[in-house]
Parts: sequence; C-alpha cells; structure tokens
Amino acid sequence: MPKMKTKSAAKKRFKITANGNVKAQAAGKRHGMIKRTNKFIRDARGTMVLAEPDARKVIKNFLPNGGGL
Repeated sequence: MPKMKTKSAAKKRFKITANGNVKAQAAGKRHGMIKRTNKFIRDARGTMVLAEPDARKVIKNFLPNGGGL
C-alpha cells in the first residue's frame, strides 16, 4: 500500500499551528489593487486563521500528515 502524500502546493500555502488551526494568506491581493478599498487592502495584510470547516477540508484533502482535526 503506497504512502499518502502531502500536496506540494498546499505545503507552500498553508501552515498548521500547534493547536491544529490552519493559517493562510488573505485572498484577493495579487492584482487589481486600484479597484480595492484601502480598508480591504489593510485588512488583507498578513496571515489569518481559517474557519473550522475550511481548515478541516484543507487538512483532510491536502495535508493528511499535518494535523489531526
């Protein structure tokens, strides 16, 4: 039986914290900043913790060896 592999793209996009939460970058900041409000650009700075249902999907499908949710 082959080993279950971690998706390489997910390794680069998500980090699992010690508590099992999933940290990710904010979406919507690659291009088109002129049409975005300054508030949106400020709020999308840095990383954020994903909501529980989204984190469960990321771990189950992409990071099976990452954490136990």
